[in-house]
Amino acid sequence: MTTTGEVHRDAAGGPWWWERRRSAVLDVGLAVVSAAECAVEGVPFAHKAGLPAWVGIVFGVLTGSALVLRRRWPIAVVLVSVAVTPAQMGVMLTVVGLYSLAASEMPRRIIAALAGMSFAGTLIVSVVRAQQDMVHSEKLLEVGGWFVPFVAITTSLGVTAPPLLFGMYVGARRRLMESLTERNESLERELLLLAERAEERAEWARGEERTRIAREMHDVVAHRVSLMVVHAAALQAVARKDPEKAVKNAALVGDMGRQALTELREMLGVLRAGDAVPERGAVPLQAVGAAAAAAAAASRAEVEDAEGGPCLAELEELVEQSRAAGMVVELTVLGEERAYGAAVEQTAYRVVQEALTNVHKHAAGAKTYVRLAHREAEVAMQVENEPPPVPAAAGSADLPSGGNGLVGMKERVGGLGGVFVAGATDVGGFRVSAVLPVG
Repeated sequence: MTTTGEVHRDAAGGPWWWERRRSAVLDVGLAVVSAAECAVEGVPFAHKAGLPAWVGIVFGVLTGSALVLRRRWPIAVVLVSVAVTPAQMGVMLTVVGLYSLAASEMPRRIIAALAGMSFAGTLIVSVVRAQQDMVHSEKLLEVGGWFVPFVAITTSLGVTAPPLLFGMYVGARRRLMESLTERNESLERELLLLAERAEERAEWARGEERTRIAREMHDVVAHRVSLMVVHAAALQAVARKDPEKAVKNAALVGDMGRQALTELREMLGVLRAGDAVPERGAVPLQAVGAAAAAAAAASRAEVEDAEGGPCLAELEELVEQSRAAGMVVELTVLGEERAYGAAVEQTAYRVVQEALTNVHKHAAGAKTYVRLAHREAEVAMQVENEPPPVPAAAGSADLPSGGNGLVGMKERVGGLGGVFVAGATDVGGFRVSAVLPVG
């Protein structure tokens, strides 16, 4: 029995072994009709046996009433029909009993054995009855010896074959429907599981996307705004002494602000493009599709952003911006320059950018060395600064720090399978090193 059948049975509340009330009503009705038939046929049986008529009626009622058990014990019903066959009663009991047996879940060998017994009993009774009718018939000499076997076989086949075949068809159809129902329920469970997994994957992708965009926004805002604050502080210091330099610093602040706004707009556009969240009330197929679409949108946004991000060719410009802010920076490039994947170039650029931003925040005025090495299977970068000339100069610009810069660099490098190391040097400075595979 399938789960659906059990739920339906509990909801219907059929009496005793019946799954539904209408099944009980049908079986009781068939039993009443069969009992009436057997009661009528029990009267001539009682006369032939020399018994009172009421005995034959009671025997017929009890025999026909066995049909009420056809769903619970079909074997017993068929055996009762076979047992009363010599009494020439229970035709309906035989037909309905064979149908119920063939439609049940009984093994084929049991069905075949009981059907054979019923056929043999009906055949014997038909032969005897045909011979008796022939003896009392005046047309005995007008027919040949084939009449009795023909009548007996035809009657036996007519009683046993149709209900047996029809019952087998109904049973096979019922089993097919149950199999299809179970397969449908199994498919729904699999779809629900797939929907849950796809939703988890989409949620993970959205979390990764949020982390990546937060890291990008931190890099853009921290670097650009830090330079803007440094230039603003310098502008304040030289506004009266050197108006020409003040104008130059003001122009740089404007350029950096515009660059920061442009990059922020690009990232906000990615956030809006990847807004695909599955509905809670969706059916499994729609939930799988919506969750997969969300994961695909997050992955696609990450690829598009990586392709449109900065590259190592812009490293010289990055260093010049720091020099314009008053930092003494030396850039050294080792090895043959070549193009890498968008993710590798963007990560290498962001590591150098964040390291320079940290120098502006924590070691203003310190001399800084930026080294980039192109190797056979990897690219390495290092940003090292000396101790600041004046310890208090680090906080002169009053730049806030969220403490996420080093964490973001480590996540970027680790996501590409690279190595990231950061720490203080022996002379009091700070060094950031990263190595990225380029395979």
